[in-house]
Amino acid sequence: MATKKVEMVVAPKPAHFVGDGFRVHNFIPGVSGMDMKRMDPFIMLDYNSKFHFNGTENPRGVGVHPHRGFETVTIAYQGKVQHHDSAGGGGIIGQGDVQWMTAAKGVLHKEYHETDWAKEGGIFQMVQLWVNLPSKDKMSNPKYQSIKNSEMKNVDLGENGLVEIIAGSYKDEKGPATTFSPVHMMNAKLKKGGKAAFDFPANFNTAALVIEGSILVNGEEKVKTDHLALFKNEGENFTIEATEDAIVLIISGQPLNEPIYPHGPFVMNSREEIIQAFEDYNLGKFGYLAD
Repeated sequence: MATKKVEMVVAPKPAHFVGDGFRVHNFIPGVSGMDMKRMDPFIMLDYNSKFHFNGTENPRGVGVHPHRGFETVTIAYQGKVQHHDSAGGGGIIGQGDVQWMTAAKGVLHKEYHETDWAKEGGIFQMVQLWVNLPSKDKMSNPKYQSIKNSEMKNVDLGENGLVEIIAGSYKDEKGPATTFSPVHMMNAKLKKGGKAAFDFPANFNTAALVIEGSILVNGEEKVKTDHLALFKNEGENFTIEATEDAIVLIISGQPLNEPIYPHGPFVMNSREEIIQAFEDYNLGKFGYLAD
């Protein structure tokens, strides 16, 4: 099989705040060449690189907001996030954990720094991905998958490190998250000099975000901390080698190849569906959630 080569290496854009609790660099769709259609089914990627928050009695975060038509995936690398929704769901995303929220037909949601963590403050580091839903599933019922780090499948690479699977598969091992379309999501945790090989279909949209350290892709492309490597839709195999201890988020997904019509917190297939989403929201069909 042919090598999947790097299309471009992307530096983080200037950070901006989402609410007052998330200082993020947007890669999808904000980077030229990484719009929603190019990265389908990944329609948003915000990366909160390491940032120190001082302690506070009033936890920082994002107030009540609606979602419809997609899933949000929050990966906690450092810090803790607490969340609640209009369906009565809620919980704490601890360090190393993942929350996979299927907004589907509609939910009100709020997320903020976990109360005790907020009082102490510290280094905060997170990724939030939006994964689009197939048109047939956009109006399904909302749900959560709360995935503890201990529940993730680890593939031991010996002295090289390990690969921690969130969704999809690696070397015939499967991650705990269920998905509506083929999606692979995993953390490669490599020791300096450690290597890992990956194999995804040529047409899958694939990227690697360096959370810690630095890597060499296919023995030639250098990717530094907080930078992202976007792969071409050619070839299947690629390798990464840690030039220092590294953590790398690998994402790869099969494009849905359906119309994408986004507007703020809603991502549907047509303008008419967006109008309907706003009407349903204004009519209170997303439920109620106190701010």
